Amino acid sequence: MIIELDQIKNTITTGQRLLGLDLGSKTIGVALSDIMCNIATPMEIIRRTKFTKDAERLLTIISEQNVGGLVLGLPLNMDGTEGPRCQSTRQFAENMAGKIDIPVVLWDERLSTVAVTRTLLDADASRKRRKEVVDKMAAAYILQGALDKMSYSR
Repeated sequence: MIIELDQIKNTITTGQRLLGLDLGSKTIGVALSDIMCNIATPMEIIRRTKFTKDAERLLTIISEQNVGGLVLGLPLNMDGTEGPRCQSTRQFAENMAGKIDIPVVLWDERLSTVAVTRTLLDADASRKRRKEVVDKMAAAYILQGALDKMSYSR
C-alpha cells in the first residue's frame, strides 16, 4: 500500500528499519535506516534489468534487514509538477506495493542528486568515484530527509 509519510510511524514496529530508494533509469540507489529510524546510510546500487529481478533483490534486502517500509524518491519538477519520471516512479511504487506487505511512501527528491554530487565534488571525489556512489548516496539523502521530517512530527 502507498501511504503518506506521517502514517508510516504507525505501521513500523520497534526494531524495523526503513529502506530508501533512488530510482533511476539504469540503477536503483539503496539506503537503509538504523533501527531507531534516525540515520540513513548508503547501502548499495542495484543495476536495473527487469522489474521482476529488481524486485527480487529488494525483497531479499527487505527480509534480511527487517525493513518495515520503503521511502521512494519522487522526482518532481522544480515547480512541483509531475513529469514522465514521476509516472514511472509511481508505477514502480504500485508494482512493489503489490509484492510486499509493508507500506511505500513517495518522498519529494528534488535536487537530491545535485546536492550529493556537489558534496562529492567538494570532497574532491574523482568522476569514477562519483559515478560509483552517487545513486546510493542520493537514496540516503532522500531517506534522511524523510527521517528528519518524521522526527520533527513526533
